[in-house]
Amino acid sequence: MDRGEICDKFLDSLTFDLYPVQEEALLAWYESEGGVLVSAPTGMGKTLIAESAIFEALHAGQRLYYTTPLIALTDQKFRDFQRQAEEWGFAREDIGLITGNRRVNPDARVRIVVAEILLNHLLSSEENLDDVSGVVMDEFHYFNDWERGVVWELSLVLLPAHIRLMLLSATVGNAVDFARWAREEHGRKLQLVQSTERRVPLEFVWVGDKLLAEQLPAMVSADDAENRTPALVFCFNRDECWEVAERIKGVKLIDQATREQIEENLPADAFSDGIGPKLKQMLIRGVGVHHAGVLPKYKEIVEDLFLKKLIPFVICTETLAAGINLPARSVVVSTLLKGKLQEKKLVAPSSAHQMFGRAGRPQFDTQGYVFALAHEDDVKIDKWRKKYDQIDPNTKDPGLLRVRKQLERKKPSRRKTQQYWAEGQFQTLIKAGPGNLSSCSMIPYSVLIYLLTEGGSVADIRKFLSKRFNKPERLSKFQDQLEHMLNNLAAFGYLTKDEESEQITLDEKIHDLVTFRSVDPLYGAFCVKHLARSTFEEKVQALESVLPLSPGIDKQVRLPDLEPGPYQTNELEPTLLKLGVALPHPEGGIALPQDDTDEAVWDDRYEGPRKMTFAEMLKALFDAKLASPEIVPVHNRWVAGGIFEAQCDFYKFVRSRNLTKNEGIVLRHLLRLVILAGEFLALADEDPDYQLIGEQATRACMQVDPRYTDRFLAEENAKKAIPL
Repeated sequence: MDRGEICDKFLDSLTFDLYPVQEEALLAWYESEGGVLVSAPTGMGKTLIAESAIFEALHAGQRLYYTTPLIALTDQKFRDFQRQAEEWGFAREDIGLITGNRRVNPDARVRIVVAEILLNHLLSSEENLDDVSGVVMDEFHYFNDWERGVVWELSLVLLPAHIRLMLLSATVGNAVDFARWAREEHGRKLQLVQSTERRVPLEFVWVGDKLLAEQLPAMVSADDAENRTPALVFCFNRDECWEVAERIKGVKLIDQATREQIEENLPADAFSDGIGPKLKQMLIRGVGVHHAGVLPKYKEIVEDLFLKKLIPFVICTETLAAGINLPARSVVVSTLLKGKLQEKKLVAPSSAHQMFGRAGRPQFDTQGYVFALAHEDDVKIDKWRKKYDQIDPNTKDPGLLRVRKQLERKKPSRRKTQQYWAEGQFQTLIKAGPGNLSSCSMIPYSVLIYLLTEGGSVADIRKFLSKRFNKPERLSKFQDQLEHMLNNLAAFGYLTKDEESEQITLDEKIHDLVTFRSVDPLYGAFCVKHLARSTFEEKVQALESVLPLSPGIDKQVRLPDLEPGPYQTNELEPTLLKLGVALPHPEGGIALPQDDTDEAVWDDRYEGPRKMTFAEMLKALFDAKLASPEIVPVHNRWVAGGIFEAQCDFYKFVRSRNLTKNEGIVLRHLLRLVILAGEFLALADEDPDYQLIGEQATRACMQVDPRYTDRFLAEENAKKAIPL
């Protein structure tokens, strides 16, 4: 069959009418030479468009890659497409899955993979892509992701010219510019199909007369026409999520029959420790909580109950809107401002539209609802004003006059310590367009090293950077960053530069740097060398200090006063003093390095910090050796260290530090530590300390959530597989 016949056969297999954007995209896919870019709102049936590409590959006997950004989504699509292949008359084995260390039918004609696996295959000399006819990149707006966006960009750039592309994205504001860039800079002729139409229209409602605890119960009704649930309630910090859930869990939201159904769906032993008992009590009353601090196993239960329409409300942060497919009838936004206290700003339009877009379920609703609430102070003022205005100021009734005076004495007002928002700002967000795609961040060291080792000169790399998708001023900054990166590689002996010709000579040890994905590779390699003679506790401190962690829990995980190890005392501190780095003295004062002697003089007039930690000393030594500043944040934390001291008892640690509402963050920190310790182990001559760190952290994680632990480590292995 030719492509036209395959298209007709696919259309004949459908038992329902297509939406206009689906029909346009399907015809574009079968007619275009280079492929198609589909930009449309969530819920517009983009999966069907992807199915048509899989249908074509199976009928034409060709290979096809289907990529997603998340392992969980990849697993879901794998199961769905296997089932679909059977319905089309093909074998389930014709659909394969590759995600990190999980491989099912890896040689199948259609391979469902995480995005990093496709890039890995493009870079591998062992993969023959001659018989690959197409690549579907689902959730292509991840091109915009600060950390991982370069994976999508490089895949697009490196794909052989004969492979057709199907890029499926949520609505983006600059799809026309992106298609032009792909054509002009990379020879990719993509037919653009875009739509802003939603299958379920949205109604936007400003709520200025109800507090959140009043608005939510008012949305629940046994009459489906009046009911506005299930609803997602978005807050911008984790503590507020719990506060809101506490406020409404005592309100009657569900009937007894629904409560019994919820209890039947709760695993018997899943809520026995940590935040589990509290969350269980909320769930059986119809309220779920979903944010980064909630353990993955709990989030999955919350999602399942919500999708089954058993709990009317999930109180969540905006991260849910960015990555989880949890459609609702309504969305409630508790605030329009985000940021630090007294420094809050209007939430970004792109984030707002992600949240708004969760309202309206195509299979259940003809209308979706977005409610934005005024600040509680403004609500109280509004309520007061309505009561006050009901009393005639000219009344002669002494009782009414007395009530009026009482109201005047109790008149609420705005507070100087608060920031406020207004309905006009809500309208601004509604009218704002979707976000734009761009090459957000500079290429990491791993990509730079790949380009250098593949024979690229500095001129070639500059040309590559000049062709990225961003504004000229940003591209100019990429060039500056390249110069800084090359200077630092040279400063540590990984390459030598010929300034006149811009030719580069690489040292063999530069390949060691690609081991590090969890930390700046220059700093990682530096630490491996300098930690060789450090203690186990110093290694834990150094590794934890470079891992990202929510600043909201810093106070609970402060570094204890650890005894300095012999390496710090005998080598690190003297080296820093020789380099002219001032060291605060642990007992007060500061060590001032001297020109004529190795001994330090203590100046007790110094009013700075009283002690510099081991991790800070290590970073200070690294900074002293750099040719250009390198941004490597170092924080003094003791999470894994505290858990190890508690014999790897995860729940004992989180209880002792009041972290039960942030268990998920602690769990991910430990898992990132496992990955980082493995990277250090690979270059540290099998130092048993790193192996022990990884083993103990893994043991603590397995105690909490073995399924998620396995999945997280598999996903990280998928990323690490890229030979950059």
